[in-house]
Amino acid sequence: MSLPIRQVKVVGSYITALQFRDQIETILEWGSRRQSRVVCVANVHMLMEAYWNPVFARILENADMVTPDGMPLVWMIRQVGIPQDRVAGMDMLLSLCNLAPLYNVSVFFLGSKPEVLEKMQTKVLNEFPHLKVAGFKSLPFRPLTQAEDDALIKEINNSGAGLIFVSLGCPKQEKFIHQHRGKIRAVMIGIGAVFPVYAGFHNRAPEWVRESGLEWFYRLVQEPNRLFGRYAKTIPPFILLATKQLLTEYHWLDRVKKQYSEIPSNVLIEAPRGLVYRPVGRVLQRAGLLSPDQVQMVL
Repeated sequence: MSLPIRQVKVVGSYITALQFRDQIETILEWGSRRQSRVVCVANVHMLMEAYWNPVFARILENADMVTPDGMPLVWMIRQVGIPQDRVAGMDMLLSLCNLAPLYNVSVFFLGSKPEVLEKMQTKVLNEFPHLKVAGFKSLPFRPLTQAEDDALIKEINNSGAGLIFVSLGCPKQEKFIHQHRGKIRAVMIGIGAVFPVYAGFHNRAPEWVRESGLEWFYRLVQEPNRLFGRYAKTIPPFILLATKQLLTEYHWLDRVKKQYSEIPSNVLIEAPRGLVYRPVGRVLQRAGLLSPDQVQMVL
């Protein structure tokens, strides 16, 4: 049975606030029934697209699930007292492919380039020998004709797939999924740039980089020409909007003041592995903004 889906507003968009395992189980239950569902895998870029574009904002609003892929989204959800973990696209792909056979769900991989899908196919079949693969299909960069679109819908529905991983990039893939809701009888998941990473065309950031919220920088180093403009456009305004929300809707400043006032100003706090830091580090940790390891990394 699917759990009630909680949502938390982050910079104007509502993000699904469920633990990773609960979101995965919910998606698999939908897939086992071949329900036509929309799952968006959200990061800072996606939320800023929604903030600036009311039409795209309605697509996120009407989605059945909007997972917190980016760590800034996870941190914002934690500010309302929910112990949220990250629900990233790559982790979703691996977990769903691993568990889909237990739910008798087959999967379809849609989008990206033919050479990416070719390498993906080899890797998927090797890593998930029990997975039922309904198909791999690349799409042209141009819009599909009506005849092509009808044929695609028929192909996917006839394949019996319960899950569709869609890799077309944001916001194109979310628009595609939204337009095919009710037409494709499967859970459609906008997976972004996961396909080329899984296929080995790009490297995934180490776990400590991902958990510290620096994966964007790791990706920027690999693809500076493609990502520099996007990050320069989206990260600064997100920081401003998120800070405003913390100070107003989340009353973050009042909480920090309260916790700071409870600690004597002349006290030093013992940090992990013998490091010490003044009360501000302790306050940020107790407010849930930094972990002990993150405090140590800053020091």
